[in-house]
Amino acid sequence: TKKHPGQASRTVGLRPLGHLLQAVLENRSQANSVFDILAVLQSEDQEEIQEAVRTCSRLFGALLERGELFVGQLPSEDTVLAGPQGATHKYKVWMRHRYHSCCNRLGELLAHPSFQVKELALKTLMKFVQLEGAQPLEKPQWEGQYLFPRMLFRAVVRGLLSPEDDCSLLLSQFCEYLEYDDIRYHTMQVAMGIMARVISQQAEVSTTFWNNSFFLLSAMSLPHQECDLTNFYVKHTQPSDKWKVVHLKEHRKAFQEMWLSFLKHKLPLSLYKKVLVAMHDSILPHLAQPTLMIDFLTSACNMGGAISLLALNGLFILIHKHNLEYPDFYKKLYGLLNPSIFHVKYRARFFHLADLFLSSSHLPAYLVAAFAKRLARLALTAPPEALLMVLPFICNLLRRHPACHLLVHRPQGPELDADPYDPMEEDPARSRALESCLWELQTLQQHYHPEVSKAATVINQVLTVPEVSIAPLLELTAYEIFERDLKKKEPKSVPLEFIPARGLLGQHDDLCAQLFTLT
Repeated sequence: TKKHPGQASRTVGLRPLGHLLQAVLENRSQANSVFDILAVLQSEDQEEIQEAVRTCSRLFGALLERGELFVGQLPSEDTVLAGPQGATHKYKVWMRHRYHSCCNRLGELLAHPSFQVKELALKTLMKFVQLEGAQPLEKPQWEGQYLFPRMLFRAVVRGLLSPEDDCSLLLSQFCEYLEYDDIRYHTMQVAMGIMARVISQQAEVSTTFWNNSFFLLSAMSLPHQECDLTNFYVKHTQPSDKWKVVHLKEHRKAFQEMWLSFLKHKLPLSLYKKVLVAMHDSILPHLAQPTLMIDFLTSACNMGGAISLLALNGLFILIHKHNLEYPDFYKKLYGLLNPSIFHVKYRARFFHLADLFLSSSHLPAYLVAAFAKRLARLALTAPPEALLMVLPFICNLLRRHPACHLLVHRPQGPELDADPYDPMEEDPARSRALESCLWELQTLQQHYHPEVSKAATVINQVLTVPEVSIAPLLELTAYEIFERDLKKKEPKSVPLEFIPARGLLGQHDDLCAQLFTLT
């Protein structure tokens, strides 16, 4: 911090800060006391820093409201102090530089180890944003120009998107300000620039930076209906319709550019899943052109596993609502059907989405038959908790598509060793599922678990029983089945051996009967 000649450096205790604040605000001749206040911001004591932040908040908040800071392009401090300008002009320029030093230090405190210090610094900076927006420190170039303290606000967002520190707690506090339309709009614009700068300066971007960025971006939520936006954090006396910030379509454009700039980079694998989970309800509905997400979704669809499944959800929305043509959609979904789907943690989401994708009655019979046959074949090695869900799933497919009933009612069906279905074929159209039958479900009627065998027998009445909801069965676990079996009432009569055993070997005169007695 720059001091006037002769100004000594000293540490100020907590008590004098209030007196120094009063002295600076009441008498310009005591302006040099600002250095003592700013010096406490450099303290290593947490309580001293917090008190200094509060003092700076009151000091520069008052100066902003009074209009006692220089307005316009800030000149060099030395040049102004040595020039012929009046005392008031020199004071405003000098105090504007002190304000700039204070904001820089508050930006550094956003990375302080203490969360209380970080939170207080954030609130103080946002207070300055509001005051500086109401009393701009730059001159408008034309009448009615919309002015927002972008430089100060950029420093705030830069501190939140730290490449080194996890800022999730601090970002959750900042999310309170995103309820204001102007803060949300400028956050989207500023975040794009910060991400581009960090990526260009670093050869390998840290996972921490990506996580902080995703936390901030996923907190953006736009209104669904077209309307003008008036909930501003920075109050203006005469809002204008010419301002972009008051129109929802401009917010949608900024929202779209923000996400596209984020998703064009190579993200950590864990972030792919988080983005795709939020894609269908938090991202696509707010985009000005949702079809621009096709490149990201198709590349994610080729990654396999859970990422492919989640990407198919976004693609399905583009196909269903935005007339996107993607002929390989059901081929990709068919390729995800493998034995692992019954054992992964996203099993419930997979079958929920698969049920959604296969809900249309206009799907060709060969396609539905291929899915039913593939699931039936996989069911032969599935655990009971998965079978109780997949068996009703298959039955629902047959109920929706009467053309597939021949999979059940085929009296002259092929022998098991001559099943025409090809389980290794990746294209459902070439799997020859319609030429086969669901002998796998008849096999499961002999399953060791009574509930599974009972569920498999429903296939015999598939034409008479209405479609059932699989939602309650999606997250069924082995533990729940076990607990349910334990709660069953014991039967009234238990079958016993007709002739009770009298010895270990069942004979009356054996040696064991002489030496041992059954109890």
